[in-house]
Parts: sequence; structure tokens; C-alpha cells
Amino acid sequence: MESSVSRLRDTSVVVVTLDTSEVYIIVSLSSRTDTQVIYIDPTTGALCYSGKLGYDVFRSEKEALDYITNGSSWLCKSVTYARAILGYSAVGSFGLLLVATKLTASIPNLPGGGCVYTVAESQWVKVSLQNPQPQGKGEAKNIQELTELDIDGKHYFCETRDITRPFPSHMPLHKPDDEFVWNRWFSIPFKKIGLPQHCVILLQGFTECRSFGSSGQQEGMVALTARRSRLHPGTRYLARGLNSCFSTGNEVECEQLVWVPKMAGQSVPFNTYIWRRGTIPIWWGAELKITAAEAEIYVADRDPYKGSAQYYQRLSKRYDSRNLDATVGSNQKKNAFVPIVCINLLRNGEGKSESILVQHFEESLNYIRSTGKLPYTRIHLINYDWHASIKFKGEQQTIEGLWKLLKAPTVSIGISEGDYLPSRQRIKDCRGEIVYNDDFEGAFCLRSHQNGVLRFNCADSLDRTNAASFFGALQVFAEQCRRLGISLDTDFVYGYQSYSNQGGYTAPLPQGWEKRSDAVTGKTYYIDHNTRTTTWEHPCPDKPWKRFDMTFEEFKRSTILSPVSQLADIFLLAGDIHATLYTGSKAMHSQILSIFNEEAGKFKQFSAAQNMKITLQRRYKNAVVDSSRQKQLEMFLGLRLFKHLPSVPVQPLHVLSRPSAFFLKPVANMFPSSNGGAALLSFKRKDLIWVCPQAADVVELFIYLAEPCHVCQLLLTISHGADDSTFPSTVDVRTGCTLDGLKLVLEGASIPQCANGTNLLIPLPGPISAEDMAVTGAGARLHDQDTSSLSLLYDFEELEGELNFLSRVIAITFYPAVSGRSPITLGEIEVLGVSLPWKDVFSKEGHGARLYELAQKSQKETNPFLFALDTNPFAAASLSNETLPQTVQTDASANWLDLLTGESKPSESISQPEGGNVTYGGGDLLAFLDDTITGNEGAEADNIFSSSKDGRTSDSGAQQYINCLKSLVGPNMGRKLKFTEAMKLEIERLRLNLSAAERDRALLSIGVDPATINPNVLLDESYTRRLCRVAGSLALLGQTSLEDKINAAIGLEIVDDDVIDFWNINAIGESCCGGMCQVRAESQAPEHASSMVSSLQGSQSVFLCLKCQRKACKVCCAGRGALLLESYSSREVTNYNGLSSQSGSNHGSQVDGCTNRSVMLDGVICKYCCNNIVLDALILDYIRVLISLRRSARADNAAHSALDQVIGFFSRDRISERKQSSDNQPAVKVLRQLLSGQESLAEFPFASFLHSGETAKDSAPFLSLLAPLNSGSQNSYWKAPPNISNVEFVIVLNTLSDVSGVVLLVSPCGYSMSDAPMVQIWASNKIHKEERSAVGKWDVQSLIASSSECFGPEKSDGEGGVPRHVKFAFRNPVRCRIIWITMRLQRPGSSSVSFEKDLNLLSLDENPFAQPPSRRASFGGAVESDPCLHAKRILVMGNPVRKDAELTSSQSSDQLNVKNLLDRAPQLNRFKVPIEAERLIGNDIVLEQYLSPVSPLLAGFRLDAFSAIKPRVTHSPSSSADFWDSSLTCLEDRHISPAVLYIQVSALQESHEIIVGEYRLPEARPGTSMYFDFPRPIQARRISFRLLGDVAAFIDDPSEQDDYYDSKISPLASGLSLSSRIKLYYYADPYELGKWASLSAI
Repeated sequence: MESSVSRLRDTSVVVVTLDTSEVYIIVSLSSRTDTQVIYIDPTTGALCYSGKLGYDVFRSEKEALDYITNGSSWLCKSVTYARAILGYSAVGSFGLLLVATKLTASIPNLPGGGCVYTVAESQWVKVSLQNPQPQGKGEAKNIQELTELDIDGKHYFCETRDITRPFPSHMPLHKPDDEFVWNRWFSIPFKKIGLPQHCVILLQGFTECRSFGSSGQQEGMVALTARRSRLHPGTRYLARGLNSCFSTGNEVECEQLVWVPKMAGQSVPFNTYIWRRGTIPIWWGAELKITAAEAEIYVADRDPYKGSAQYYQRLSKRYDSRNLDATVGSNQKKNAFVPIVCINLLRNGEGKSESILVQHFEESLNYIRSTGKLPYTRIHLINYDWHASIKFKGEQQTIEGLWKLLKAPTVSIGISEGDYLPSRQRIKDCRGEIVYNDDFEGAFCLRSHQNGVLRFNCADSLDRTNAASFFGALQVFAEQCRRLGISLDTDFVYGYQSYSNQGGYTAPLPQGWEKRSDAVTGKTYYIDHNTRTTTWEHPCPDKPWKRFDMTFEEFKRSTILSPVSQLADIFLLAGDIHATLYTGSKAMHSQILSIFNEEAGKFKQFSAAQNMKITLQRRYKNAVVDSSRQKQLEMFLGLRLFKHLPSVPVQPLHVLSRPSAFFLKPVANMFPSSNGGAALLSFKRKDLIWVCPQAADVVELFIYLAEPCHVCQLLLTISHGADDSTFPSTVDVRTGCTLDGLKLVLEGASIPQCANGTNLLIPLPGPISAEDMAVTGAGARLHDQDTSSLSLLYDFEELEGELNFLSRVIAITFYPAVSGRSPITLGEIEVLGVSLPWKDVFSKEGHGARLYELAQKSQKETNPFLFALDTNPFAAASLSNETLPQTVQTDASANWLDLLTGESKPSESISQPEGGNVTYGGGDLLAFLDDTITGNEGAEADNIFSSSKDGRTSDSGAQQYINCLKSLVGPNMGRKLKFTEAMKLEIERLRLNLSAAERDRALLSIGVDPATINPNVLLDESYTRRLCRVAGSLALLGQTSLEDKINAAIGLEIVDDDVIDFWNINAIGESCCGGMCQVRAESQAPEHASSMVSSLQGSQSVFLCLKCQRKACKVCCAGRGALLLESYSSREVTNYNGLSSQSGSNHGSQVDGCTNRSVMLDGVICKYCCNNIVLDALILDYIRVLISLRRSARADNAAHSALDQVIGFFSRDRISERKQSSDNQPAVKVLRQLLSGQESLAEFPFASFLHSGETAKDSAPFLSLLAPLNSGSQNSYWKAPPNISNVEFVIVLNTLSDVSGVVLLVSPCGYSMSDAPMVQIWASNKIHKEERSAVGKWDVQSLIASSSECFGPEKSDGEGGVPRHVKFAFRNPVRCRIIWITMRLQRPGSSSVSFEKDLNLLSLDENPFAQPPSRRASFGGAVESDPCLHAKRILVMGNPVRKDAELTSSQSSDQLNVKNLLDRAPQLNRFKVPIEAERLIGNDIVLEQYLSPVSPLLAGFRLDAFSAIKPRVTHSPSSSADFWDSSLTCLEDRHISPAVLYIQVSALQESHEIIVGEYRLPEARPGTSMYFDFPRPIQARRISFRLLGDVAAFIDDPSEQDDYYDSKISPLASGLSLSSRIKLYYYADPYELGKWASLSAI
């Protein structure tokens, strides 16, 4: 707990950029006493933080800075000093860090403590990243625009209190109201590394305070806080009225806080008043004219009031204090409802453009009342034409009229009052609600609460709104002061000030009365000397709210105007801030706020000119700048990133090859002092050129990664001298958990010759079965691939590689172009991957807790071995929505899990409407997003998990697939499949959990060519192009809908009950139910129906089509996603991404074009009224979602498998979670005692085994020996097979360390004296046994005999006791990286055990023979007397070497010779081969070049890197999970199944086409020149280049596309076009060619 007064320092942030371009963030929080260092990975931009003392946690900022810079300021390229971190994000080629460099204490000291800071000056620290992943020019432009967002003076935060809710907040700081958090997306990276408090919670709007009082003395403080809602962000003409998040444009919550400062230790009285301001909550907009005329206001033609009820519902929930006031005391009457009073200031005269809004405003409220959706909310509308009143009555009478209208609602709604109690011991005296949290000492006592809210609006919620809300707040301010005992009455300037029991100021005391203050509580009481009595009540209370009844002049004469002027100044500043944020200019018509000023009249003429200037500024910015500002806001909030930054990943990959990764074998080098190759893994030596011996035919590197991970990419930095051919030409990659378990993942990948320093990215798939690769088309027929059969719709022949999150060793083999011709040079090598959150897994926090719980629940309910890689990803999240048999529905009541989100579903029967349909949502189209796509969850799980015992799909699945195929084409297989049938067959394949390879094997077994049922080839090219575009639009619209749905749920409890989901795809054999259905679109069914179809065919539920008004059953209705593509029903959409632009002409649809928020309409469209291309797009999108879910489930299953191999979820001796969790707290203390104060050097995941170990069947996993003490089962332990008498553990430590000993934790069934093993330990820095050094040899038997601690029965110390262990202490610390430990049984097979003598050494708390899990491990063989080796944990103790020696190179003559070698220019240079003609065919991915007969021999070709990007979003969302927090593993589809391109080169020689070579292309920055040499020089008249691979996985940057929906353009990305991208070259001596010929060098 921390008190505000105990704050020792201000928060300090130092951003250090070293001369190596590495960036460190040094943070010293005011709430902590230490300093943290956050490292920005220079390649991917990921934030890195481990929480290790002395590594990234230090005692002071100076100590941290000295560690980073090695005590030398010369190593710093730049240093930025800041006061707070506002956010960070890695966006492709840049990392963007936003810091506040200057703060203004807007509210220095809130009641109870806490300072609110306004960001006075901010700075974007732009970190250039080495990631070569292609990024479009449009993305780069958008990133630049994001950094131009206006932050200064318009954003604020509080480091210690939650200020996203009305003061005082009931919630702690780390649980803000998301509606007002503007940097949520930018704060996610800090939450991922476990430092959420290091990024402040940023609000947009205004905050300021002023002190005021009578006679020039301070008596009170007033603070105005304005919180802008982020639910409808945008500029004036692009964010008006309602949107699909049920929020209005320019929505602001205003809070007026007044309090009386007190001395320390005294109670602080305060009160607050809340009101709202925003545009009218209906669907409306304004079309901006090119001329200076007013914008044309329009209201949506269809359903303009949809969402209005939800908007008021959100307000009602936030300001409902009926139950709170009921607990205050009997003196307050409980309110029956929540009043929401709308003060509408629009022009209402005849012919006024705003009158249409007034009319609809009234109608919207009548509509809401008629629905009865808000039974406990009373919405009242007050129309007050502000401009007309000022024009005809003048300003003073306008203000008086407003006060008369506001009096009743303001008094009814009231204000909140309370006291801050500095000590919680005074809580017992509180007569109201108590509010406190652990962030501060003391507590708040709230005596009364504001119930309801006033809401002000004009057209834009700007000028008129600010003026009217000021005069309303002024009346409340006077009442707030009165209740706090602060006199604003001119008649009582020198009068007494006192408090009633409500703290209110009253009139002067009668004669004979005296006021005094209680010495303990500080409260005021009154003494009547006439009667010698005391009372807390004032004898003559003042009249509350008395100024509402005054005229303007009476108010002015009777009120001290200095506090009024202070309040007016605050509102003037606030008005300018709100206007600038919404329009880009200051507020207009603000002179009325200075009406109480004696000189106010002098400024009227000046104000008129100023208003005209502001009008022109607004018109210019609205027409020119607003679209850019809108984009900035959306990107800052993390909205529509699939449009603005389509290639940006959810979370960047981590570079796992950075230190403490190292080479297991030294890398040969021509330098005499090379440090074993460590420089190749260090970014600090990015410019290093590593020269291998010239005679090397191959260079093989073995890298031990810093953490276990799934390896995704290999990043190479090209390094060479003048001759670029010295870098290797091809590379192989193998990965594995251990050195003896490596598997080939990449073979013969091409490395082109590039300029020095070029970064090349090579995607790495998981290991692929050779059998699958042989049978599946993508692998089996790659060389014969025809561009006419490209997988444009989806990857029909996807090869599924193994996913392994425990990969620790990566072997990279480089091959030169020509062996022995020249030395091989290498540059930095980086391995990128995804690690599991092991720290959170072991501590059961964050993502790790979700992963841990999911794995536990999975093993409890299902055979663990069914969670292999091939397990159906939809076992608990099936995408089918078909009717189930009644018998299956009963079984479906069991608990099931959503493998995508990790959320468990309740174990209750699935509710079904009449007819058995599965229901999803309430009338909202987005109901499909509430659950992962489901329909027959339990049945699917039972069906799939019971089908196999080995984790692979059984033959019955393949047979069911064949049966479905036969039901479509007939038993004789004579009919050709239609497109829709082929797609449904694919859906059935995915439901049956068949991979593409398993499907192809099944088809080939019955003589069917898989290519004949490939949906990609069943449509003509023109239609395929259109379908791809429509499906792409559907995907983006679905993602838009998901974003809006998530935001719309903020502050609301939305219940959905839709029967029809987003796709509504019928299963094979499912047909119309007939009956009341008038559409009959699906009336025929095949002879053999899918297993998904119930015998209870169809449903009796009917729906009304929005188009034809006919009744349709569920089968005959299109999915609700068709409503998003409604414009396709009659025509092809021609606007961007299927989202209408904000032109104002499309009044019929509820679309906010700039924010791309399209409201989803209630109702359905029947399949007859829906365009066929929309139906096809729905089924295509459905399959893409199925494939994505399968990939995600494969990743989740791989994560489960990794946890099982470390913790052992599926061991037989599982104990209760209750008992296990009891060991978490004392684990640190126990570890400290075991290690004698030293550090643990061999704890997973930082350390691991180099080789795998044999393990008994009923044993804990081998890796559990290195797991943290508090992980896994308390009674589990590792055990070797009974026939093994000798075991060797090779442990790779986290870093180079000084090791002082090893601790062996014996299992619960310890060794007997006669069967104790011999232990021998070696140490080394290399993996070769002959180079290791012996440390010692110990006889455990002698240790037991000589140590009293190890002799006799173990004494149980209860929880936290040190477990039975044997310590092997070294004579002297040994500096090493690898520890060898050998355990050997001395007498294998010995049975000479005395049960009376020897068993007293067993470390048992319970009877060792009570149950099988507790039987002696030493007798683990087939016969009980057979001994075996076992252990519970292995601990290596010592101290790490804090910093490795600097990577220095020798200045010997050898180095100079190597430098001369690198500077030597090549004898031959490349020269361009002239071509006679060239031709592009096959969607521009096939290039034919025709050469002259006298052309020189062709040596190779130059390829300029492609500019196409790989998008993150390719389909509509599969669940309602937050898209930034949806995956347990953070492994994206793009990394599970990476898209790879090949270029095939063929030559025409003597009328024969021969393949010259095929090159796997790496990824590089667009335009990078890459040179590929042919295997041998060739002579040909024609050379053909064909781009192969996953060409459909790439798209162009959307912002660079002129006409995205032109049906004539290529279906492939233009950035993949080979046009002007390839040049042939030959080698020649430049001196022989001459000066002019050398100009053709390339």
C-alpha cells in the first residue's frame, strides 16, 4: 500500500539510443523504488524484459544507465528524457515509442491524493527496425501520419488513481473504463511483458483546476475534467450522430469537482457534478458542400433510431445510483428511476436546416418509450433554440430562460457529496457509502450520489453546448460552494462560515449563538448560549439552489464574481480544446462566457471577426485535413488496422538467437581471436564480416536458442567484401528440442547475391512428413504447377508442418556456390520465433494462466494423446450450425472448451429454439461473434475424440468422407461436382479432421484425382476474380463488425439470441423443411446425407425476407453476413473494400464511411433474393475460417503438448489443485535455502537439456527435472526405465556462469543406502566430451552415511519445509556453460535391501506402500526389487557472469591480410544481356524473354524484390474474442503456414523446354536487387520465368490501389508482377569490354 504523501520521486523515463542503433527504455516509477530497463529488439521491435536483478532491474537510474553504456557516455547516439510513457507499437519497419517530455500538473492534489497531469509536450521516438518484411508505401505513409497526431495539451493521465470514472472511483488504477482509455492499443506491448503500470492510462480531453475564495483568500478548489469517449472517434463531418458502437460523435463526459483543502490528517469535504455533451443520438450526417453554403443535414432513411436505446442504456447504467443512495441513510429518499434530461440547443424555426434533427430527436425518444427497453430510465427532452433566443431576447434573458428550464432537472438529479477520511479508522463514523482501494491510504465517505445526468447538445456539441453547459454548471457551482461552507454571497463576505451535517453553508448565526470546530474530527458544531445546548445543525439554514430563481442582474449583484470568472476561464479553455479536437479550430461564440466581466461588451466586435476567421478555418480543415486526422485517430486507437496497416502483426516475433543464445560448436574463422562465433549472434556487431576458411565446402552452425520456441523465420544479414559471391548460395535448416532430435525444416533454400548489409528473411515451416509431401499436390507436383490452376480461393493442397514450442537447437548448414573457389563470408544470423509465456504459466498469471487451465481441463476430460497435431481444431468449436439428433444433444451437455480463446463453456444443455435450431444472438447481426462458431459442440467433441487412440484421424473419417463424395457424384462416381458441392465437401473434410494429405490419400485409394474436386478450378477466371474481391470485402466488413461489437459492449450487457449465424452454410443433405417456408431454395438432397445432418430434418422456425417479404426457413436463408454485402444483391459494389464512402448521398444505409462503421440490420435475406456471388462468398469465407481455426487449434495443441513435456499434466499421480497451489508461496524461500543464497542457473525455460533422456512410462517428463519447484505435481518425479543403470544429463545453463555446485532433489520415494547411485559431474563450454573437465565424483551412499541431514526418517516441516536433497559442492567455482551429470547404479539388479534398516532413509511424509504413486522409485522394475534411477529436480547453483567480454578482434597481421582479401575486387563483373522482346502471360507472373542468337552465355538473372504484402486479415472473424488478445500462443496463420514463393527458370533449346533451376525466394525490402546465378552458363533463344508457390497469399497495399474492384485487373497482386523486374546478366572482364560496354553493368 502506498500513500500519496509517501511519494519519494517523480517518474522518470530515459530513452537511450546507442551507437549500434539499439534502443533501451529506462523507467523509474514514482510508485517503485527500483528501475527497470526495457530493450526494444532492433529487428522485430518486440519489447524485451525478464525482470532479472542486475540484468534489467537495477537499484537506480544511474546504475541502469551505466550498465547499458558500460559507463561511457560516448556510446550513446542520443538520449531522450521524459516524464511518462504514453504508448508503444511495432509497426513493420518502425517501432513507435510515444513519451511525454513535459507535463503540466493540471490538478496537483486531488482530495485524498493523486496528481492529474496534462501532456504539455510529447515526442515520438521512431526506431528503425531491421525487419525486411515487405511493407507498402501506403503503410509507410500512414505510419508517418500517425506520428503527426496532435497530442500536446489535449491528453492527460493520473499515475495513481482511476480517473476514467466519476470521482472518487470505486475501481483500482489497473481496471479503467475502456470507453475513455485512448492508448489501450499502444499499451498492450507493456502488458505483454508484465509491466502494465509503465504505460500510463491516457485520456483525451481537458482537465484544469483553480483556487477561489472571498476577500482574495483561498477557500476552495474547483476542477473541471472532460473525458472524451473513444467509442465514436472522428472529426466534425465524419463522426456525427450514432454509430454501430451505440455512441455519438464528440461525446464528452464533464465533471465539476469542488473541495476545501485541509491540513494533513484532516477530513477533506468535496462534491461533484457530472453532465454529458455530444451530438444527437440518432443516425444522421451532413454533406459538406464545395461552396461556402451550410452543409446539408440528412437522417438515415432506414431505421434511424437503431442503437439509440442502447446509448441511453449505457448512460443509465453509468449514472444509476438508486441502490447506492438507499444505503446512505434514511434521511434520503430512494429514487424510483434514473432521469436523463436532454437539453437540445438546435435551431427549431421554420426553414432551418437543423429542424429536421429536432423532429427526429423527439420521434426517437417516443420510439424508445414505445419499446419498453428502459423501464427504469426516464428520458426527458427540453428544446431550447439558443441562437434564436439570443437573437430575439438578448444574452441575459437567454441565460435566465435556460436557468428556469434547468432548475427542476438539476435539483432532481442532484450532486454527489462526501469526505475524504485520511485514516480508515474513521470509517465507522461514516454515514454513507465507503470507497477505498489498496492504492492509497484512507477512504472516501459518500453521503449522497448524483442520480441521472443532464445531456447538452447542439449540432456539433461545440460552441452552443459549451456556453449552455457553463451556465448550467455555474448554478451547480454556487450550490456546491454553499454546501461546502464557502460563501459566494456579496452580503456575507465577512460573515461566518459553518457546516451543517451535510456540510452546507448557511446564513449568519442569531444572537447568542456561537460556532466552534471539533478538535478531533474538524466538524463544525453550534452552541446556543441562551439555552446552554449544542447542536450539529445550523439554526438558520440557507435556502438551497436559490440562484436558479434570480434574474441575471440579481445573480450578478449578489454573487462574488471572482470565482465565477475563474470558472469561466476554465470553460473557455475547455471549449477551445473540444473544438480543436473535433474541428481543428478554436471555439466560436465564446464571448458570452465573459458576460459577467465588466469589459465584456468591448470584445463583441472583435469576437464577430474572430468567429468569421474560425468559420473559414473549419471549412478548410473539414474539406482538406479531416480524412487524414480521422485516419490518425483510428490508428492511435488500434481501429481499422487491417485497412491502414494491413501487414502489421498482432504481436511481433522474438529474436531467440540473441545472447544468451550461443554456438554449441565454435565457428571456424580466419581471425586468430574469434570468440567462437558469438559475434554472429550479436546485433552490436551488425557490420561484422565473418570469414570462414577458404577450403570449407560447407559451414555448419549449431545455435542453442535463448528460450524454447517455435521457430518461424531465419534472418540473414548479407556480409561480404568487394566480391558478393563469397556469401553462401543455399542453406539447410534443422530444428529440434535437443541436439539428437533435429528435424529438417528447410532444404536448399536459395540465398541470392546482394549488396552488403542486405537483410533477407527466410520463412520456416514446421517439419513436414515425407509421405504427406509425396501425396499432396502442392508438394508432389510443384514443378508441374500450372498458373491456370492457382489456388486463388484458398490453399486446397496445404501441407501441415509440425509445430513445436520446445525447439531449442537449430542447425544451419551453408553451402557455397562453388566449393573452394573463395572463402565463405557470413553476417549476423537471427532466428525468429514464438515462445510460450512460461513465466506466466508457472505463476498462473495472464496468458499463461489461460493456457495452464486449458491444458488441465483438456487432460481431465479427454484422452491426452488425442491432443496431437492432427486433432480436429473444431472439436470444441465446430463451425457447423446444423440440427443435431436428440440423443447427441444429451451428450453435448458435458463441459467443452473453446480451443481458440481458452474459455470454458458451462456444463449445461445447449438451448434450442423450436425445431432444434441453435440460437446465437439477439436481433443483431454480430451475434455470431459472441461465441466461437458452434452448433454441435459436444457431439463434435465426442465424435472426434473417440474416433482414435493415437491422435490421428481414424480410417472411419476417411471412409465417411468418401461416402459423402459418393452421395454427391453417385456410387459410380460418374457426375462432376459443382462448385458449391465441392466446397461443402471440403467443409465435411475439415469437420472430419482430415488434412489435405489424408484427403488426397483417401481419394487416390478409390482412383479419384484430387485435382478434379479442387474448387479453385471449377469456376471460370472472370467469376473467380469477382468472387475473391467479394470475399475480401466480406472479410474486412466482418472484422469491422467485430471491432464495433467489442467496443459496443463497453458499458453494456448485450444478450444475443440469433438463430442464423454469419454464414448459415447448410450441410450436405440438409434441405428445406417445407411447411410454412415459401422460398424452397434448398429442396433437394442427395441420397446419402452428411453425418452433420440430423434425422430431425429442418426446423419449424421461419423468418421474413427483407427483400421479397416471403417466409423462409433457416435452410433457405442466407447467412447474416449477406446483410453486410447487401449492395451486392443487385449490383457489383464499386467502392473501396465494400465500405461506402462518406458522401452524404447514401442516406438509406447506416454507414459511417470514414470510420467504416456499418450498422448491421435486423432480419434476413432469403437465398433467392441474395446474389449468387454473395452466397459463394459466404461459403468461401466459411472455409477460410475453418482452415484458420484448424491452424490455431494445431498451435494450441502444440502448446498443450509442450506443457505436458515440461510439467506433466497427464501423469497418473495428479494431485488436487488445492494441494498443489499451496506450494506456490514458499517456493522462493525454499529455493533460497537450497541454494544457500546463490542463484539457480539451470531452471527451465532459461536452461534445458542438450540431449534427450530415456524415461519410464509412468514417469514425470524428462524436462520436469529443470522445472521450477512450484510447478507440476507435488508427488511426481522423473524415473528412468528399469533396464537403465546409467543416465547422463547434459544441462545447458542460461548463460556463462561460475558454478559452485549441484543440488539433487530426491523423489518422494528416496534411495535406500544399498541402492544409492554414483554421481559424476563435468563442466565445459563446448559440446564435445573430450573437451570437458571433470569436476568431481560422489558416492551418494557415503554422503548419506556421513550426513545427519540425510540419515533417518525425513522430518516433515509442513509447508515451506526444505525437501530431501543431496548437495554436490565443488571445491572451487567453475566457469562454464554446459554441465554433464552422470548417475550410475552401483549394483544393477541388487535386491539386498533391508526393509527394517534401509527404508528409514525414504523421504516420505506418508506410507510409501499406501498407493501405487507412492511406491519406491528404486524398485521401479518389472519386479519390485529391481532398482531404477530417479530424481525430482536438478538444481545448479552459482552466479552468472553478468556481462560477457566485449567482442574484440585482434589487430594481427592475419586480420590485415583478410581485410586485403575482402577488398580485392572480383575479376569478372555482371553485365546486362540485351533482349529482343519480352512477353507477360498468366496474370503477369510468367515472363518470357527472347534473346538474340549472338547473345553471350547467360550466367544468371537479377530479380528486384516484390512490393506485395502478406495481410494479417484474410477472412471474417471466427469468434468474438478481442483481436489483440485472442490467441493463446500469439502464433498467427502467416507463421503456422508461411507463404513461400518460388521462381522457376526454363530455357528453350533446340525446340525443347528445359528447366534451368528453381529458386526459393527470400523476403526482402521492396526493390532490393537479388542476383541468382544459374547452375551453369546457358545459351538459349528464349528464357521463361514462372512465379510459383503461394502467390494468392499476397495482396497490394489497399491504399495504393486505384480501382480495387475493376473486374478486368489480375486476381493476383500487382506487386508480384514480373514486369520490369527481371534482368539477365553475363560475366565479363570490364577491361576487355571497354568503357562504353561497361555502362551496361547491373
